[in-house]
Amino acid sequence: MSIRIGILGYGNLGRGVECAVKNNPDMELVAVFTRRNPDTVKILTENVPVYSVEEAPSKKDDIDVLILCGGSATDLPAQTPEYAKYFNVVDSFDTHAKIPEHFANVDKVAKENGNIGIISVGWDPGMFSISRMYGNAILNNGNDYTFWGKGVSQGHSDAIRRIEGVKDAKQYTIPVESALEAVRSGANPTLTTREKHTRECFVVAEDGADLERIEKEIKTMPNYFDQYDTTVYFISEEELKRDHSGIPHGGFVIRTGKTGWNNENNHVIEYSLKLDSNPEFTASVIVAYARAAFKMSKEGMSGCKTVFDVAPAYLSPQDGAELRAKFL
Repeated sequence: MSIRIGILGYGNLGRGVECAVKNNPDMELVAVFTRRNPDTVKILTENVPVYSVEEAPSKKDDIDVLILCGGSATDLPAQTPEYAKYFNVVDSFDTHAKIPEHFANVDKVAKENGNIGIISVGWDPGMFSISRMYGNAILNNGNDYTFWGKGVSQGHSDAIRRIEGVKDAKQYTIPVESALEAVRSGANPTLTTREKHTRECFVVAEDGADLERIEKEIKTMPNYFDQYDTTVYFISEEELKRDHSGIPHGGFVIRTGKTGWNNENNHVIEYSLKLDSNPEFTASVIVAYARAAFKMSKEGMSGCKTVFDVAPAYLSPQDGAELRAKFL
């Protein structure tokens, strides 16, 4: 039996989920829900209906897992608890500081309605979170380091585009190689924000805009650029489309630690990602956790879960015997 998947929100992430479902033979896409006029939304999968979000609750018996593809700032805090009333749900909520609050809100509703809600699924939070947790459990005497990039930060790119005189922009987060190598060597450096990452901004300015003012506003922007060494490049719209149209990303999670009676031995655990498409990889992680939500629901579980609560076997379409023979 195929796991029946619904998608709510059809942007970059929603399209990535659609592609991932196509590549998982134990799943089928049965519905897409949108806040736009459904008649204007053209999806890739043939013969799958597009509905208004208002119709979603009426389709609860037709969908095994609803994947929520909205944004973390305003969409998911409201959507995930709301749709957990009707469906097993998975989201990619990534505002780290607000995850405990979001968990509590989803947990209450999901338990009341007998559904599973898996939140904060992706690569960070998500796969990087698991790596950090494993590293701390195994090397309890050590240090954590997370580096992001090289990759496009969509939030920072949006922040640049809000500056007066900016027509379009892409911003890349780049790990500082010397800091990365110091961590890998086991030196356990204490690193400031500025010492870990740099930022590169490729900006298309409006005709006649004050470039010096734009550059200053970028470099001094609180919470975005003021703590980083930032380089601003002004380029043409054609250059931006030609050279910066993708959404690559990636990064590294490193745990260093010591073992032995006198802590005489050093160890380094490293997990790394290099992604051509941030949303498509995130979608692939989400779809694996949608399978887990389906399995856990079938076993009678309910409430909110995170990647820490999901056993690896739940992510795979293969059964235990196959997993033991192939991967163990």
